[in-house]
Amino acid sequence: MNKVITKQQKQKINYQKKLDRILEGIEKEKQAPSLLLHSCCAPCSSYVLEYLSWYFRITVLYYNPNISPEHEYRKRVDEIRRLIGEMDFRYPVSFEEGRYEPSEFYDMARGMEDLPEGGERCFACFELRLREAAKKAAEYHFDYFCTTLTISPLKNEQKINEIGLRIGCEYGVSYLVSDFKKKNGYKRSVELSEKYDLYRQNFCGCVYSRPEKE
Repeated sequence: MNKVITKQQKQKINYQKKLDRILEGIEKEKQAPSLLLHSCCAPCSSYVLEYLSWYFRITVLYYNPNISPEHEYRKRVDEIRRLIGEMDFRYPVSFEEGRYEPSEFYDMARGMEDLPEGGERCFACFELRLREAAKKAAEYHFDYFCTTLTISPLKNEQKINEIGLRIGCEYGVSYLVSDFKKKNGYKRSVELSEKYDLYRQNFCGCVYSRPEKE
């Protein structure tokens, strides 16, 4: 019995199938809900915006206090602004830059500085950013909130969705589940990055991820 339970617990949820069902329901309603989309960077956002703007009225929230140094942060903000201005969308897409206070990230990471990339420090960072998105979504009465983070093959989409769903319940706003790397999403993001000549960084953005890429 214990072995069966353990096996079930380890079974991955197919969040793309769950998203497909949600989008089918939205299509039947024939009206576009509002979505606050947390963006980690322009390349990752490219496919997500192309995909979701067929169903939602999107506001892109760029809240990433984990990125350093500041000139790297500014470069990424400029790229997502430019991308939104150059892409064509079925429904309008707007942009909001969150506050940039790296101290929020460093306070969160205290005691986890030496943990390997992809572990608990990263999970806490996901939560930091998703929590800010949920607060904004609840404050401004968005129908959904979501993040582009699941498009990366290096990110744990199971954990990201678990965090998003939990925080959504806390703030009373629906979290839009996703696994954007499915359906060749990551491949499409690479193609769009080339099309729009986007700056494509080779590291997460935080000071702890940089040494592993240099």
